[in-house]
Amino acid sequence: MEITATALSLITAAAVIMIFSFRRLSRGRRRLPPGNLGLPFIGETLQLIAAYKTDNPEPFIDERVGRYGSIFTTHVFGEPTVFSADPEVNRFMLLNEGKLFDCSYPGSISNLLGRHSLLLMKGSLHKKMHSLVMSFANSAIIRDHLLLDIDRLVRLNMKSWSDRILLMEEAKKITFELTMKQLLSLDPCEWTEGLRKEYVLVIEGFFTLPFPIFSTTYRRAIQARTKVADALGLVVRQRRKEHEEGEKKSDMLGALLSSEEGAFSDEQIVDFLVSLLVAGYETTSTLMTLAVKFLTETPAALAQLKEEHEAIRAKKSSADALEWSDYKSMPFTQCVINETLRVGNIIGGIFRRTMEDVNVKGYTIPKGWKVFASLRAVHLDQHHFEDARAFNPWRWQKKSGAAMPGNVFTPFGGGPRLCPGYELARVSLSVFLHRMVTNFSWGTAEDDKLVFFPTTRTQKRYPIVLQRRQSSESN
Repeated sequence: MEITATALSLITAAAVIMIFSFRRLSRGRRRLPPGNLGLPFIGETLQLIAAYKTDNPEPFIDERVGRYGSIFTTHVFGEPTVFSADPEVNRFMLLNEGKLFDCSYPGSISNLLGRHSLLLMKGSLHKKMHSLVMSFANSAIIRDHLLLDIDRLVRLNMKSWSDRILLMEEAKKITFELTMKQLLSLDPCEWTEGLRKEYVLVIEGFFTLPFPIFSTTYRRAIQARTKVADALGLVVRQRRKEHEEGEKKSDMLGALLSSEEGAFSDEQIVDFLVSLLVAGYETTSTLMTLAVKFLTETPAALAQLKEEHEAIRAKKSSADALEWSDYKSMPFTQCVINETLRVGNIIGGIFRRTMEDVNVKGYTIPKGWKVFASLRAVHLDQHHFEDARAFNPWRWQKKSGAAMPGNVFTPFGGGPRLCPGYELARVSLSVFLHRMVTNFSWGTAEDDKLVFFPTTRTQKRYPIVLQRRQSSESN
């Protein structure tokens, strides 16, 4: 009886919410973007999930843009939501962060990251912490301090590779170790590997129902998150003691402990570190995997990339580390990176919530509504990129992308929440590709395809067969 009563209460509440939503919609139908709210409470959520089981990278949006235009209204994940595939509207949303739009993410993500994570911070605190992260990932820091570590850790991992690997798993190990070095000055060890395994479980819970009683995956993620927080908390407390005794390190944790604008609690620092691990671990490793996949499927691009990196290697001894001048002499590599970002779309889009009624393109989006700016839909639009869904790195050579409007190519977002690690991601991928093409030849071990929901990834973690080149042992 209790379960029945609870179910009836939930249904009644859902009905009230939907009636309210429909009334708001009907009152301003001529002003809202066109669209369909779908079924009560469920909306079009099931259609969205089912659509992404196809090979089309953007099936849900494609169909509705064809029917309604580049801005449309729908109802997904329990809320009325306006989707935008319009680059001008997307840029307007990004630039008006904290003014007209506020960040808004599913409860599962918010709970696992922690309330003090960079993703959820707002106002002056977010501005301060965003600037702090950027100061640890700018060109000068990467050139003078991080590049050597990036190259060393990439080589260290590649030396342990067998003749058959799951590339996405290996790439994740690399990016996790790079992030741990940048944040905590920790080199790979048994402790960091144990932390990484727990962290994998945390990320698996991001796109599940945020109810431990119903979701085993989410319950396991919450437990893993507790273990990660406890482990990082021990490091923070030890480093805080060392800091008070005068021992300081030039890493992200050191900067947090030295903050002149007020001390941060251990909980705040741990949440902040957890969110940065997400950014460094998941996105860059996916970018590495997709770059290799696209290059493998485009032999002419792979051949040109190899030529560029062999020329760099020919000027150095086999044991020499990469230098900043080497990174700056990789023009075609940057074309490959741009095209991987455009076609792969590691970040498919961003959710925001309106802080007041917002007028765009002759429509009004009511206060409190979710909005979704689809970066992927713009990147794959034939109006902006010729043969948009084909991997073609040469498209970036024509004018080096200089004439392209800033609102058309936005793989790292924009505005106040522009990804602070965008340059670090580019450098890490450049080093990874250099070592990959100069150390190995490879082929796919079995067919694998891209999956675009809930995140971009390969279905089988991209298994490949490697052949180590004779000159690579000392590289």
